[in-house]
Amino acid sequence: MKKRIPWLAGLLLECVHVLAAPSQVVLDSVKGPSPPNRTLHGRFLHITDMHPDPYFVTGSSQSSQCHRRSPGDSDEQRAGYYGTPFSEYCDSPLTLTNFTFDFLDDHWSSEIDFVIWTGDNARHDEDDMIPRPLDEIFDLNRAVAKKMEDVFVRKGIPVVPSLGPNDITNEFASIWDTFIPPASSKTFRQGAYYAVEVIPDALAAISLNTMYFYHNNKAVDGCLFGNSSDPGNLQFEWLEEQLEMFRARQVQVWITGHVPPHITHFFPECYYRYTELSLRYQDIILGNLFGHLNVDHFYYVEAADLKVSHEGDTLLSQSTTIFDDLMTKFEGLPKTSAHLNHDDYAVVSVSPSLVPNPYLPTFRVFSYNISGLESFSVGAVGKDEYLQKTKKERTSRWNHLPYRHGNHENSGTQCRSASYRDSWRCKRFQPWRSDGRAPSRQNSLWSPLGYAQYYMPKLGEYDEEDEPKFKLEYLTYPLSSLHGIDNVTEIPVPLANLPKSLRQAGVTKSKFAPYELRDLTIPSWLDLACKLGKPREEKLRKRFKKFMYMGGKET
Repeated sequence: MKKRIPWLAGLLLECVHVLAAPSQVVLDSVKGPSPPNRTLHGRFLHITDMHPDPYFVTGSSQSSQCHRRSPGDSDEQRAGYYGTPFSEYCDSPLTLTNFTFDFLDDHWSSEIDFVIWTGDNARHDEDDMIPRPLDEIFDLNRAVAKKMEDVFVRKGIPVVPSLGPNDITNEFASIWDTFIPPASSKTFRQGAYYAVEVIPDALAAISLNTMYFYHNNKAVDGCLFGNSSDPGNLQFEWLEEQLEMFRARQVQVWITGHVPPHITHFFPECYYRYTELSLRYQDIILGNLFGHLNVDHFYYVEAADLKVSHEGDTLLSQSTTIFDDLMTKFEGLPKTSAHLNHDDYAVVSVSPSLVPNPYLPTFRVFSYNISGLESFSVGAVGKDEYLQKTKKERTSRWNHLPYRHGNHENSGTQCRSASYRDSWRCKRFQPWRSDGRAPSRQNSLWSPLGYAQYYMPKLGEYDEEDEPKFKLEYLTYPLSSLHGIDNVTEIPVPLANLPKSLRQAGVTKSKFAPYELRDLTIPSWLDLACKLGKPREEKLRKRFKKFMYMGGKET
């Protein structure tokens, strides 16, 4: 691990002029070698909500957003050198941001294929004594982007950023120029959404600008039917074109963004459009990765959400916490997902944040199926031949699948009423073709296999002399898979990044493996949801809740 260094003028990034006031380490640059010939590892990093704060002061009060020491606050938890755990007000000191990048550089940059980075990259604007100007947002984003470039891009690892709550795209097009493909530059400047083929002609990530769907954004119309100029509708038209193009090429896709798709976060019409596209293109969408909420959880969107008679629009807003909402939703499922029509579901994964507000610094590393490709470098001739054969087989199968005209098409008196006739739910969509053997449904090439989540449980105990540690919080895999099974040579988690108790084969039980999911396909996620939906599964629910909030306050 690289030793933290004190404030040195020679290491100041020119773009971070806002760092003059606080005495903390700047977002220093990490120099890396020239990009090597990449060999696929079958892993990628998801990191979100960094919120670096250049005004964070060690020993300050939480009531001041950790910017000042307030008189009379002697009993209040003080700001730590690397951050304030379970804080309701404080963002990340740059010491934490720097340490995280160095840790990822040392332990993960040689083990992953790409990075999903879903915002936010500036402090919250909640301190009236230190307003957050627009220039500061840009400066901090430049600094974080520079760290991403140094740690990952210079080694040939693609980075896919998503825009948080900010609609100024031209400046971000400049800040993120390293990450945005030239072919997507025009689209990004128009709306801050784009697509990247993280593995050329095989695997793509589509980064959405969810601010056009977010109900708190009063500058848009919320994807209203008939408004062809609404930014949300324009983005969905673009998204549909991208998905159709990727399907024609049999390129698998991850959908990423900042604010997760949910009826309580998105405008209703935006939510319906998102749900319909997620289900219509389930055969190529591997999953949906988001941040923003800081709470570790998953949920699903479903065909029932598109029914005009569906009661779910208000159901999930009546409970008091995200956990209660999830359990209420899961309890409506059957005992096993075998009784569900998997065509009707798409799963959304929400990752916890790096900022310790209101929990603890966290990131997760996913693995995915690269069977048959382990020995090939990216761009190798043999790999291309193997991929083309796989694509041909999938295309042939897909072309022979029947069209489905299911319950996503509404009709009758309700759709003739004023309440629904101008709703996307009452408009005729393209028919679906569902594929039960698609990588999102059955473990095959590119299917998500699981993830390992790392956090910093003793954040408040570290100081300038005591370097912090990220530790494994939990993983989703069966214990038997950690040392390779079924002739798969690439293990899901490098043994050096596992606790000692998991490095030896033969372990049959561990606190780090609460779920032992066979993979992260839709049936596996729904199996877990069905199990959590049983009230008698008190032990499993308790563990799930513990991971959601890391022992902190429920939200």
